[in-house]
Amino acid sequence: MPSDPKIEISATLLRKLHRIHRQRADLDGRIARGPRQITAGEAFVAKAEADMSSVKEALKKANLISDEKQLQLKSREVQIDQLQTKLNSAASNREFNLLKEQIAADKQANSVLSDEILEAMDEIDGLETKLKDVATEFENQKDAQQNRIAEVAAKTAELQSELARVNAELEQSEKQIPTEVMVEYRRVIKSKGEDALAPVEDESCGGCYQVLTTQYIDRLRLSVLIRCPNCNAFLYLPESTRV
Repeated sequence: MPSDPKIEISATLLRKLHRIHRQRADLDGRIARGPRQITAGEAFVAKAEADMSSVKEALKKANLISDEKQLQLKSREVQIDQLQTKLNSAASNREFNLLKEQIAADKQANSVLSDEILEAMDEIDGLETKLKDVATEFENQKDAQQNRIAEVAAKTAELQSELARVNAELEQSEKQIPTEVMVEYRRVIKSKGEDALAPVEDESCGGCYQVLTTQYIDRLRLSVLIRCPNCNAFLYLPESTRV
């Protein structure tokens, strides 16, 4: 049995130690959440910036395509004017008909190109509106991140202060631990944290639910140091248990 009848330790002390270690674990966890919140916020900012860059690139390409189409339209209009001049001075019916067919084909091509330019302009308008939206979202995310950083810093300072108080309380409480068990206590605490201690619940270990024998319970009632035979936690009787 993992106990020593010569070592006695009060359930009150073990309860207090367990409560303090749970407080420490909770505070450590809350402090650790701060950097994770900031990292998550950085991801939000990065995504908003990427979205904005993507829309900017799409808008740039749309403007380039629109400009190219408009240049094509102007170039073909100049070409039509030139063909029209040649048409008026055609030397033969064959030349006249060929020029007329070319002018008709170019006008048809320009009609299609004009429609494409209108579609491109609509797309540009839509992208410009979207760019305003994503730019606003980017600014909002940057502001939110700055606020988040300030809030985390303030909260972390508050939690660190509370942790210092809890650590001081733990240091004082640990002075009451019997010297002969201190090394093992330190080892188990380092390995298991708050789970190094466990209350007895319904005659079972409150940490791993291992059922305890009557002999274990009787020794606990006598304030003998008892360790769980399964998880090795330091056991104690809850305050509500009658001794």
